[in-house]
Amino acid sequence: MAETVARARAITIARHPLYSLLLPVPIVCFVGVLLTDIAYLNSGGNLIWLDFSSWLLLAGLVFGAIAALILLIDFGRSPAMRVGAGWAHMLFFYAALLIGLLSMFVHSRDGWTAVAGMGLVLSIIAAVLILIAGWLHRPAIVEVAR
Repeated sequence: MAETVARARAITIARHPLYSLLLPVPIVCFVGVLLTDIAYLNSGGNLIWLDFSSWLLLAGLVFGAIAALILLIDFGRSPAMRVGAGWAHMLFFYAALLIGLLSMFVHSRDGWTAVAGMGLVLSIIAAVLILIAGWLHRPAIVEVAR
């Protein structure tokens, strides 16, 4: 009989890697921030778009921080995650969270100064970095011994 071996010991819920379940949330939130920033700039200063950006940034950073902690634990426990694009994925993901945090500070300003200029640039950089990190992510293969 063939014996199955756990090649990656990722943190799982019902055999689904928890990190892979959480990763889409910051991706959607950071891309959403970019879209709401563009909507704010084209709306003539309607502050509801700035509020949407701030809430999306907060949600992306909270779920991103949880995912980052799980990624760090999985990365330390599983040699399979440190092969290939694993390092690049981790670096892009953490860089996106760092830029997102900086963007949160910029977005805490009032009105036009929160988005125009530096706010939009940081939103673009964070969205690009998180999309690259998502592209490089290879879900951990979790096999259960039968």
